[in-house]
Amino acid sequence: MLSTPGIGSGLDVNGIVSQLMSIERRPLVALNTKEALQQTQLTAFGTLKGALSAFQSSLSALSSLDKFNTNTAKLADSSLANVSAGSSATSGSYDVEIQSLAQSQKLKSDNFASTNATVGSGTLTIQFGTYNGGAFTLNPDKAAQAITIAPGQSTLSGIRDAINKANAGISASIVNDGSGDRVVITAKDTGLSNALKITVSDDDGNNTDNAGLSQLAYDASTGGTANLTETVAASNATMVIDGISISKSSNTITDAIEGVTFNLLKADIGTTTTLNVARNTAGIEKSVSSFVSAFNDLNKTITDLSRYNTETKQASVLTGDFTVRSIQNQLRNVLSEPLKTAGGGLSILAEAGITFQADGSLKFDSSKLGEIINDPGKDIATLFASVGKSSDSQVSFVSATADTANGKYFLDISQVATQGIAVGSAPAALAITAGVNDTLNFTIDGTSASIILSAGTYTADALAAEIQSKINGKSIFSSNNIGVTVSQSAGILTVASNRYGSSSAVEITGGNGVSDIFGTSTATSGLDVAGTINGIAANGSGQALTGTGSGGGLIIQVTGGNTGARGTIDFAHGFASKLDQLIKNMLEGDMIDNRIDGIKSKIDNINDQREVLSRRLEDVERRTRAQFAALDSMIASMTQTSSFLQQQLTQLSALNNR
Repeated sequence: MLSTPGIGSGLDVNGIVSQLMSIERRPLVALNTKEALQQTQLTAFGTLKGALSAFQSSLSALSSLDKFNTNTAKLADSSLANVSAGSSATSGSYDVEIQSLAQSQKLKSDNFASTNATVGSGTLTIQFGTYNGGAFTLNPDKAAQAITIAPGQSTLSGIRDAINKANAGISASIVNDGSGDRVVITAKDTGLSNALKITVSDDDGNNTDNAGLSQLAYDASTGGTANLTETVAASNATMVIDGISISKSSNTITDAIEGVTFNLLKADIGTTTTLNVARNTAGIEKSVSSFVSAFNDLNKTITDLSRYNTETKQASVLTGDFTVRSIQNQLRNVLSEPLKTAGGGLSILAEAGITFQADGSLKFDSSKLGEIINDPGKDIATLFASVGKSSDSQVSFVSATADTANGKYFLDISQVATQGIAVGSAPAALAITAGVNDTLNFTIDGTSASIILSAGTYTADALAAEIQSKINGKSIFSSNNIGVTVSQSAGILTVASNRYGSSSAVEITGGNGVSDIFGTSTATSGLDVAGTINGIAANGSGQALTGTGSGGGLIIQVTGGNTGARGTIDFAHGFASKLDQLIKNMLEGDMIDNRIDGIKSKIDNINDQREVLSRRLEDVERRTRAQFAALDSMIASMTQTSSFLQQQLTQLSALNNR
């Protein structure tokens, strides 16, 4: 049998079979073309999803109320202070004079021969407060701190390092003045109320002499031991704003003008400078401009994917696609439909200078937006963000979900949130003796700890401040964001948790000082706010009330006031919020994904068809080659027969001639 096709017959069998198979493979080429089209559409929908996602990201700047409630503050003489304004600041002009900066108290020791000189060991107790008229009044917001000086740390440098490592609200350094080394102790916080009182438990047994660790004792009150010398007095920052004298403990002042923060840099007595506070119109305009640009980018992507070129008669990959048309129409409908507003005086984008152009893109007129921003009767925030406006000053809008319906919500409060408290039954004993009545055990907001009060004789206010300081300074409380306020009335102490609601509770559970200080205390747990929104019971947690039913997702905060009807909350979603939810539904819903799944299914089907067709073509080629091989063999055989007969005839002719 011939091993090479056509060698016997002289036919180009491989060429003939190849041409025949190219015809047979035309359906396969058609499938490849179909798949390429589907892959192009798949890529196009991926591009569309990416463009939608990018546009959604741009909406975050306009979905938040904070973006619209920003202000700017500018001081004419910026060398005096850095200033900034928050959302609660009111536009206006103020005359400001900075008279002095706040300072931290600094104390120095006597000279020591060297940094390795032995001072002593024991415990330093640091308290913060105010010296006035020979008395020291404890700062109730600053907890007392204990620093242990071990025998191995008793040198001047060892004590310095132990103080700095303790992070107790003071720092220490060593200064050589030419005649010896001194330790300098500095309060970390500025202000009159952060002056230092340092008491010592000296391992040498004498806590007040000028030997051992007691050399670092400092109490400038009448009769106190002051072995350290004050080099810089604690002082407040002082300034005059519109003729009103201001005194603050820090050079960072946040509560002189509501919403305005001063970071004082230097004083200039007798010189007045001007502070101007204004709405941050530039920031709002930038956000709105970015929104318009982002929408136009999305619109261009959609247009490029779906346009039909009338000049070239060429369609784009998604021309006429229903899903793309639906997305485009939904976006335009949301942007064109007037809002149901929350009372901001605006309902359409054109009022803020945003209009549609013929090609479906948006045009932005910043001057018109500026007019709206500066119009006190308009609230630009309501045009973009989800906004709730309360008619009650002690009720504020917190947030809402995409499912919260637009509308007016009526509020009725049956319980205002309260704090957990514990109240003593009799005036507190004011003489505290170590080991006798100096220990109190508390469970506050579910966390328990024990405190030890400093021995001494107190006023009722000073004892309240001491207890508050020790509780708030306890690490187990502070690390869990637990704090209290301790007050007194006619000598009877009240401890109140700083939290509101059912998780707020104060219990005085024991300690040797309970009877003397609190007697038989009465504990009352806090209550969550309770009430209805639109007549439907809402869920209360602390001061926050969350709506259900028709008010689902609406969260408000009730900070005080009476029970009963408390007015209304007007709520509405702005354009940015509506668009955000629309695109979220598009990206997470079935509209685009179903289309993508359909394309993938078609590609899978094409692959299946290709596989079946490829197998059939293999069979056809194999059969065709077999047929041509048989033909080749037959022709070769006939050629051999023809040659044999011709030879025989030639021989016969020769014989006849002879």
